[in-house]
Amino acid sequence: MNRIAVLGSANVNLVVRQPRLPRPGETLFGTGFSSEPGGAGLNQAVAAARLDAGVDFLGMVGEDAHGEQIRRLLAREGIPDDGLESAVEPTGTAHTAVVDSGENSIVVVPGANAALTALSRTQREAIERAAFLMMQCELPVSALVEGLAAARAAGVFTVLTPAPVVTLPDGFLDLVDLIVPGRLEAAALTGQSDPVRAAELLSAGGTWAIVTLGAEGSVVAFDGSVLGLAPARPVRAVDTTAAGDTFVGVLVAQLAAGADRGAGAGGGDAGRGAGVGAGGAGGAAIGGRSISATAMIDAVRWATVASSVAVTRPGATSSMPTLAEVTAILA
Repeated sequence: MNRIAVLGSANVNLVVRQPRLPRPGETLFGTGFSSEPGGAGLNQAVAAARLDAGVDFLGMVGEDAHGEQIRRLLAREGIPDDGLESAVEPTGTAHTAVVDSGENSIVVVPGANAALTALSRTQREAIERAAFLMMQCELPVSALVEGLAAARAAGVFTVLTPAPVVTLPDGFLDLVDLIVPGRLEAAALTGQSDPVRAAELLSAGGTWAIVTLGAEGSVVAFDGSVLGLAPARPVRAVDTTAAGDTFVGVLVAQLAAGADRGAGAGGGDAGRGAGVGAGGAGGAAIGGRSISATAMIDAVRWATVASSVAVTRPGATSSMPTLAEVTAILA
């Protein structure tokens, strides 16, 4: 099985449901409260594991009740916790306000996540034996740089969700094989408000780029060319908190499953392929296998369905569908 390493944040989400966002100085009554593990990294790891992918989660939590809550979740999902380091700082928290329309606003207190400035030996080894590495930008940049370097040296396919947008070293994005920003992140990174143009710029130089647009679907691009707009699956949204993380986790889980099923390994270096050629057959090479445009678009289809299910349920990790649920919709 092609394993997926997820280097990212782990928080406990403290979620308040309310009719609307309060004005400055205003007090509102909420309609509900919940607490559950989350964080972009943990969310993506759980989403991939629910699709039966082999996942290693690499992060940091405090030695507190919230940290134990996260470790129990990993155990339930079949994700090893040996890559989850402990810090003296408290476990990170995300304070989420969900309004009746399903939209949300989030304030993150990084806590132990901010202490992960360098990788442990265990974390580095997990990256080196993986086929895919997923990262976000909720950890210190130094950890992301080290993770990316380890992945590139080992021929691991790298996936970045650039949220929140932070200052990254020159050339960092050039070494990422697949970048999955939302509309706002894509605009911030490229200066282009048009997501199609942003996807073209982000994918230049043999990179995959998928710009997610919520209810409008997503733009898929490779090597400076847009392959198409993948439509969203219409649903009534209840809570969009984990929609993007579900999308990315399931996307990579399907790429890993496709690589397991696909053409046999051959020689050659891992990294980017020759681009999308006639018939859209080109793609990025992974350990001698290649991700074709067909495989990427199919993975986007799975990710779209999974995220559409997640937004119909409250919560973050609790909203994510299983392989059986997604398969039933696609059947």
